[in-house]
Amino acid sequence: MLDHLVFAGPDLGEAVALVEGLTGVRSVPGGRHAGKGTANHLLGLGGRAYLEVIGPDPEAAEPSGPRPFGIDELSEPRLVTWAVQTTDLDADVRAARDGGWDPGAPEAMSRRTPGGELLEWRLTPFSYSDGPVPFLIDWGESRHPSEGLPVVPLRSMFGVHPRVEANMALEALGVEMEVQAGTRPALVATLEGKTGPVVLL
Repeated sequence: MLDHLVFAGPDLGEAVALVEGLTGVRSVPGGRHAGKGTANHLLGLGGRAYLEVIGPDPEAAEPSGPRPFGIDELSEPRLVTWAVQTTDLDADVRAARDGGWDPGAPEAMSRRTPGGELLEWRLTPFSYSDGPVPFLIDWGESRHPSEGLPVVPLRSMFGVHPRVEANMALEALGVEMEVQAGTRPALVATLEGKTGPVVLL
């Protein structure tokens, strides 16, 4: 099940403004990721899913390593990946490995919301080259970030990938999604904005 889409950019304010300009709906601050050098804004996609707009945290020092989601390599905002929700991350990682795809070792993360609430989760690593292949996320006992967000409904999404391994990975993860052949990995999502359909890619 879709947990969230990740729309990343080299400048958080620019990415937030772009999404608002396209959809007609302003995302709300989500919080800062300590040690990662990033912060995010969020929009609901309908149901228990959301859009994460993420970029460098303008108030944070340079992180000791690369920022997540290939942010340091981006020249403009784009839809970089998506997450699949799980309630048993370790079991799903084992099942994917048994199916021939290694999603990587889970990592624990957390952030505080602007209201001070601590959210904690575990997730598998993101690979910039995977495109339509999602990472896995488990929110444990934390409140799901989609609650209470302004909503821009997700109408459809599909992936693009130059190699058939993408379909093999999706099958191993137990995920169904259309993947079209293309020259580079990509993810394409259509949202229902205030004035009509909006495509993020």
